[in-house]
Amino acid sequence: MKRATHIVVRALLSASVLSSLATVGWSQQPSITWFAVPAGYDYCQAHSVSADGTVVAITAYSNFGSHGAYRWTQASGMQYLGTLGGAGSLAYNVSANGAVIVGVARNAIGQWRAFRWTQATGMQDLGALGGPTSSAFSVSADGSVIVGRSDNPSERWRAFRWTQATGMQDLGTLGGDSYCEAYGVSADGSVIVGRSDNGAGSIPAFRWTQADGMQDLGTLPNGTWSWGYAVSADGAVIVGSAEGTNTGFRAIRWTQVGGMQDLGALGGPESFARGVSGDGTIIVGWADVPNSRYSRAFRWTQATGMQDLNQVYASLLTSGSFLIEAHGISPNGRYIVGWGWNNARRRFEGFLLDTGSPRRGDVDRNGCVDDADLLQVLFAFGERGYRNEDLNWDGAIDDADLLQVLFHFGSGC
Repeated sequence: MKRATHIVVRALLSASVLSSLATVGWSQQPSITWFAVPAGYDYCQAHSVSADGTVVAITAYSNFGSHGAYRWTQASGMQYLGTLGGAGSLAYNVSANGAVIVGVARNAIGQWRAFRWTQATGMQDLGALGGPTSSAFSVSADGSVIVGRSDNPSERWRAFRWTQATGMQDLGTLGGDSYCEAYGVSADGSVIVGRSDNGAGSIPAFRWTQADGMQDLGTLPNGTWSWGYAVSADGAVIVGSAEGTNTGFRAIRWTQVGGMQDLGALGGPESFARGVSGDGTIIVGWADVPNSRYSRAFRWTQATGMQDLNQVYASLLTSGSFLIEAHGISPNGRYIVGWGWNNARRRFEGFLLDTGSPRRGDVDRNGCVDDADLLQVLFAFGERGYRNEDLNWDGAIDDADLLQVLFHFGSGC
């Protein structure tokens, strides 16, 4: 089988295929990119990254309270996204395909409003639920479904789901009337997570679907608050933070079968999870560490537990630089974004960490692009995407994914 596969691979890797894929040949070695702070601002943070690591949503901040939304691309660098007519904007999330960025910006009369930005249309005001303000926090893989929070006519926060066809939909609450916020959405837009007042003195995380409505995810033992910040591609794994007895807030991972799991910490009392890979196996965030005023960015897997990214990737950090928070992770788990201290420029800056793993085309994540990866794509060919075989994360397992395996065939083996 392996000899036959190699023959097929050599036959398919024609000059035209190699030419068409030459532009995706990023290094397979770990690397870090620091984002220089735009003029007029004092620091910046990277909040979200596209599936292929080439587009990052960034917000620049000044010490005097001004904000600017930016889109960074590997090809063009920093691009200012503008506002809705007022002063200030923040970029919170980018779609997996890199085409859509969402966030919040001031309009001409000074209201903060949720926006959807594309290169073709610029910044679009998504409206509100009858109140003056709204914010967009997350977007589906193709950019068509956006979630966040908005004031209702009583100026109570309500979680919303927005599409071009339906506009802004109020998702309701868990029973209370104080507030409800949506922070994360699954790849296809069908599962939404956040937190809500439940009317019983608690503000727990929730999981929402059109069919089942809003499900209370509870808290850690004897806690009253929890947040759902992000969700896996299929909506099965939710990550965030929850209050626990004598621990403050801890990073959590929730599944229907296992319930809420405390992910631990890095020696300090608290930790916060903010991003999860498409298959739900890799979680990123930040945690307190002893004897430091700053937290440290972490990565968690079931096998490794919580790892300080500063220790794992110490060779990439010049003396004195460190990673403070991880805010987002690409669907395949390879790219991580956040912010830290770049000692080379003596500033707090956003970062893009390319961990180098999984290798491009490595469907089964074993470090080698081989027959097994090729067969996984072939057997899934033509099926719905948003899973590991969907290597370019466009929602379909097709020739583009097959070519990615073929182009990198033998890498790491």
